[in-house]
Amino acid sequence: MGMALGLRRMTQGTVLFDVGIRGRLSMMLKQKVLLAVGLAAASAAIHARAEGFAVGVATYTFRQGTAFEAIEKTKACGGDVIEFFLWQPLGAEYPKVILNQDLSDEHVAALKAKLAASGVKAVNAYFNNAVFQDKDKAEAHVRKLFEFARKLGLRGLTGEPPADQLDLVEKMVKEYDIQLCFHNHPKDPKKPDYRNWDPVYLLSMMEKRDPRMGFSVDTGHLSRSGVDPVEAVRLFGKRVLSVHLKDVKEATKESIDLPYGQGIGNMAGVLAELKKQGFQGHVAVEYEQVTERLLDDVKFCLAFIRSH
Repeated sequence: MGMALGLRRMTQGTVLFDVGIRGRLSMMLKQKVLLAVGLAAASAAIHARAEGFAVGVATYTFRQGTAFEAIEKTKACGGDVIEFFLWQPLGAEYPKVILNQDLSDEHVAALKAKLAASGVKAVNAYFNNAVFQDKDKAEAHVRKLFEFARKLGLRGLTGEPPADQLDLVEKMVKEYDIQLCFHNHPKDPKKPDYRNWDPVYLLSMMEKRDPRMGFSVDTGHLSRSGVDPVEAVRLFGKRVLSVHLKDVKEATKESIDLPYGQGIGNMAGVLAELKKQGFQGHVAVEYEQVTERLLDDVKFCLAFIRSH
């Protein structure tokens, strides 16, 4: 409605100008031209606000389906980029095939073709720590993960590597020129030794590390831990490499997600801080719980990002 009002005012103001200066033009022609210009200007204004970083969806949001279905839903909701997680079924066309670093070249090619056909760009993938379980084979397993990321053309990989494996990860980051986006999860009273919810501790882990090592900031998990996500983003600074943008109802580990602006997470403040810092990564909508309103909520959240 606001856009329509803006266009109406634009049209009225310019029509008055044209009537005085270009009276020979027909009113019908002027209206058509003005409408086209107004729509283009309004669209450009909306998308310019997200200029500098890419906007899309983390496929964990659509984890009940396949990766191919997640790509389709991301496109349908208006996402430009996608972040995979590496234990999702690939597609109905490939029964029993899981999207991960073990994909054959044939399946990687099929995935890239699906992305190209949908007009969605893959930028990142979340991995679990299984690659580090066998210490003797950890380097080979992590190398395979980075090789997969290179084949798929990813900018980065997201996960929570053990602190004692960060040297190995940094070696791969330098060799492959692929980012490591360290992810945070919520504070858990039942796991007092878990510290990856604490921004100060996280930042200490990246001290003197390669600049391509930083954070996949999950704003929802920060809020669930009682941490102000705006302050965390400000603290991390240039170490913010990607964002899982979530708004939540309350500061508890089990808090549900909410459409942006309806929770405690100050989504507008987070986006403003990212832009202030000149953030160049991607912002992904991610929902923890699945509801019948999921697609509408994702569409709303994507529009929220682009309008702030």
